Amino acid sequence: MSSYNYKITEFTQKTLIAVGIILAAILVTLFVYYAIDVVLLFFAAVLLAIFLRGLADLVSRYTKISEVWSVLIVSVLLLAVLAGAIALLAPSISEQVRHLREELPKSAQQVSNFISQYNWGRTLIAQLPSMSDIMAKIDAASLLSSVGGYFSSTVGAIGNFFVMILLAIYLAAEPRFYANGFTKLFPIDARPRVYEVLTEIGSTLSWWLIGKTASMIFIGLLTWIGLWILGVPLSLTLGLIAGLLSFIPNFGPIFSAVPAILLAFIESPISAVYVLILFIVVQIIESNLVTPYIERQTVELPPALTVFAQLSLGVLIGGVGLILATPLLAFIVVLVQTAYIEDVLGDKNTEINQRNLENEEIQREDAKLERREDFNDRLDDKLAE
Repeated sequence: MSSYNYKITEFTQKTLIAVGIILAAILVTLFVYYAIDVVLLFFAAVLLAIFLRGLADLVSRYTKISEVWSVLIVSVLLLAVLAGAIALLAPSISEQVRHLREELPKSAQQVSNFISQYNWGRTLIAQLPSMSDIMAKIDAASLLSSVGGYFSSTVGAIGNFFVMILLAIYLAAEPRFYANGFTKLFPIDARPRVYEVLTEIGSTLSWWLIGKTASMIFIGLLTWIGLWILGVPLSLTLGLIAGLLSFIPNFGPIFSAVPAILLAFIESPISAVYVLILFIVVQIIESNLVTPYIERQTVELPPALTVFAQLSLGVLIGGVGLILATPLLAFIVVLVQTAYIEDVLGDKNTEINQRNLENEEIQREDAKLERREDFNDRLDDKLAE
C-alpha cells in the first residue's frame, strides 16, 4: 500500500512539474508577444552595452582609469563624434537626399521606358506600383509606424533611443553586477555554468559587433570610392546608405544597390550595369575578407535560418525586427548549443566547444613559444656575460 501511495505521489509531483513548465512557457510567450517592443529595446541596449564595454576595456587597459569612468568617457566621445559628424555632413547629405528623392522617380521612369520595349517588361510593369506611389509612402511616419508601440511615432522613437542609450551605459558600467544577479536565479550548483554561458553569449555578440562594424566601414568606403570613380551622382550619400544597410545581412546590400543602380541608369544602361558589378564585387571582397574572420570568432549562422528569422521578425515587427534578427539569432544559437545540446543532451561536439578547445590549444602553444623565447633570451644573456 505504501509503495502504491509513493508511486501516486511521485506521479503527482512529475505532473505538477510538467504543468508548471508548460504554464511558465506560456507566460513567457505571452510576455514576449505583448511586450515585444520592450524586449527588442532591451536587446538593442545589450548590443550597444557590449560595444561600449569593448571600447571601455581598451581605454581602461591603457589609461588605468576605472571601468565606470571608461564607459562614461567612451559614451561621451562617441556622442561627440556623432554630433560632429552630423554637424559637418548633415547639410551636404540632406541636400543629396533631397536630390535623390527628386531623381529616383525620373530614373525609375527611364528604366520603365527601357524595359517596356520588351513583352516581359510590359508584363512586369503592369504588376508593379508606380514610383510616385512608392515615394509617397516613404516618409518618416510610415517607416516608424511599421515598428509598432512606442516606435510608431517620432517622439516615441526618439524617446526609445535615449532610453536605449541610458540602459546601455548602465549595463556597460557594471556588467558583472547584472550577470551575478541573473545567475542567482538558478540553483547554486548551476550558477558557474550559467555565468559561463552568459560569458560565451557576450563574447559571441561582441565579436559579431566588431566584425559587423568593420564590415560597415569597409563596404561604405569602398562603395563611395567606386561610385565616385564611376561618376555616379550622390556617391557620398549612396556610400553611407550602403555602409549602414550592410548591418542587415542578405537584404541590406539589395536595398542599398537599388537607388545607386537607378541613378546610374540616368547616365546610361551600361553605367547601371557597372554599378551592379561594383556592388557584387564589394560583397564578394567583404565575404572573403571580413565574414570569415567573424565566423572564426563567433558562431556560423546557416543562411536559410538567417533569412527565415529576418523575414519572420520583419513581418511580425517591422524594420526593427529585420535589423535585430541576425544578432538575436546568434544569441539563440549560442544558447541552444551551450544550454541544450551540451548540458541537456550531453553532446560536447558543438561548434562553440570545438572553437574554445582550439583557442585553448592556441593559447598553450603561444605560452610555450613565449617560455622558449624567454629561455633563449636568458641563455643569450648568460653567454654574453
